[in-house]
Amino acid sequence: MFIPKYRESRLTGETPQRLDSIFAEICDEKGIELIESEVRPDHVHLFVGSPPKNAPSLLVNWLKGISARWYNQRFEGRIKWTRSYYVGSSGSVLKATIEQYIEEQGS
Repeated sequence: MFIPKYRESRLTGETPQRLDSIFAEICDEKGIELIESEVRPDHVHLFVGSPPKNAPSLLVNWLKGISARWYNQRFEGRIKWTRSYYVGSSGSVLKATIEQYIEEQGS
């Protein structure tokens, strides 16, 4: 999970669909599996699968850095992410449990 600068509710209108598309492009380019994504007005949840060689900090760097750059190049308006983020490992938690949690965030 990560949030826009100043936790402003800026991720509205067409922005969620645009970001979903950009996240999918980044994951495809980097060989990461995008399992689930939820773009809320003031934060983003992503559930990705990645080989262990990719550190979580590297994944976040790719997803936040590239998404902001591509969004700002392609569309009006600006996306800036905060420096903070939350990463959790699914470990023994079932994939379906995490997918359900992310889907419920949209309710």
